[in-house]
Amino acid sequence: MSSIALAEFTGAGPDEVYREFLRAGKFQIQQCTECQKKVFYPRVVCPDCGGAALSWVIPSGRGTVYSTTIIRRKPEKGGDYNIAVVELAEGPRLMTRIENVAPEQVRIGMEVSARITGSGENALLVFVPAREVGSR
Repeated sequence: MSSIALAEFTGAGPDEVYREFLRAGKFQIQQCTECQKKVFYPRVVCPDCGGAALSWVIPSGRGTVYSTTIIRRKPEKGGDYNIAVVELAEGPRLMTRIENVAPEQVRIGMEVSARITGSGENALLVFVPAREVGSR
């Protein structure tokens, strides 16, 4: 990491900017203006080339389940749910949940689409099976 890049950084951190987008109902990721790689989780420096110039872009919202697991809970505690790593069409991977499908039905390789649930401070990025997108 360049100490110059960190010294020049001011304003809301990238995590807060990402959360502001979610609160506004928008999903955005960063793109390095030097190597053009898409970046997620939000950062101040590109993890690929070390470039400090990262801009915000709108991803397609399409992705593929890269890995998944089921968290088991008693029904009175909300029941089982899944945690998945989704690889975005643009390349980065992110941890999320796949909703609108039973946890046991989430499969590696499943095509999914991004959705923002909740609003304001409760806005959260989740994914749904891509087949649901075409049926709406």
